[in-house]
Amino acid sequence: MKFIGITGGVGAGKTEILKYLAGREDTKVMLADDIARELSEPGQSCNEKLQELFDGTDVFDEKGKMNRPKAAAIIFKDEARRNGMNEILHPAVKEYVLHVLEQEKEEGRLRYLVLEAALLIEEHYDEICDELWYIYTSEENRRARLKQSRGYSDEKISEMFESQLCENEYRRHCKVVIDNNGTTEETIAQVRTIIENEGENTNG
Repeated sequence: MKFIGITGGVGAGKTEILKYLAGREDTKVMLADDIARELSEPGQSCNEKLQELFDGTDVFDEKGKMNRPKAAAIIFKDEARRNGMNEILHPAVKEYVLHVLEQEKEEGRLRYLVLEAALLIEEHYDEICDELWYIYTSEENRRARLKQSRGYSDEKISEMFESQLCENEYRRHCKVVIDNNGTTEETIAQVRTIIENEGENTNG
């Protein structure tokens, strides 16, 4: 089984690629955001610490359920809380991922285990992944997609771009680069080719 980490800038269009991979019988896809959300739920490992972090705000309701948009608005302006949230969630997400990795290795059913994470490189997932894939889309196309799909302003998009790694950094760390500037079909064809070639190399 190969453990693949997938990353790319905001608006790169990773969703369709992940959807294709998740549809394969030999592949399991994990999303770091979904794991973090699950670990933040009432009764889960990070919930109590996060409630302490956001004490004095209305981020959590009386049942301990987090209002994510409110949390996002606060951490956007409050660096201390943003760092605190990262310190709580990132190690917990990594621990969860490592647990699933060990479990899937033992069961031996999968050909690929895939993890998508915005901070894949920053959080040193290259140390546990077999290889990293970078989904490349030009800034111009990403900007157009974010305006259309999420209604973001140019100012908000620029702020988001500035907070992420530059293209050279992604390319430096990632073994595979998938060009997602064309149609979804063209992108999926690239992914299929990579997987087929790897299958031939493994069999050879």
